[in-house]
Amino acid sequence: MFKRVLMASAIASLLAACSSTQPPAPADTAPAVQQPVVTAPVTPAVDAAAEAQARLAAERARLAKESVYFDFDSNAIRADQQARVSQHAEFLKANPGQQAQIQGNTDARGSREYNLALGQRRAESVKNALEVLGVKGDQLEAVSYGKEKPRAEGSSAADFAENRRADVAYR
Repeated sequence: MFKRVLMASAIASLLAACSSTQPPAPADTAPAVQQPVVTAPVTPAVDAAAEAQARLAAERARLAKESVYFDFDSNAIRADQQARVSQHAEFLKANPGQQAQIQGNTDARGSREYNLALGQRRAESVKNALEVLGVKGDQLEAVSYGKEKPRAEGSSAADFAENRRADVAYR
């Protein structure tokens, strides 16, 4: 075994001693031709997702101002308010991942308990109308604030009318 190792190393030494080195390749003396650089016009990249989010936020903000108003001591949606309910329904159907909380409100007249119950009926009335228009029920939640969150603080007929509403808060 020792002889084989000795013989292999001797052969390897002889082969290494007999090897020759390659001369370096001649340098290219031709002048370099510079290719013209083509540049594309620089335009800002439009992030489609960010643009879509901005449109969604703008539409949510616009619709948040579109309350549904009610007559005194009523939870029936007035005929002149149907278009507002339809606007909310179209938005929610177009954005099925969007959640909405319908917040029923009342004017200051009546007891706290009565107004909480009336506010809940108003919120449920809008929720049911949205579902009839094709909005999925799991997108909606109905809550009542009664007279606890007035928009108008006065006691005039116009102030009372402003507070008899259901707000749609998008989340």
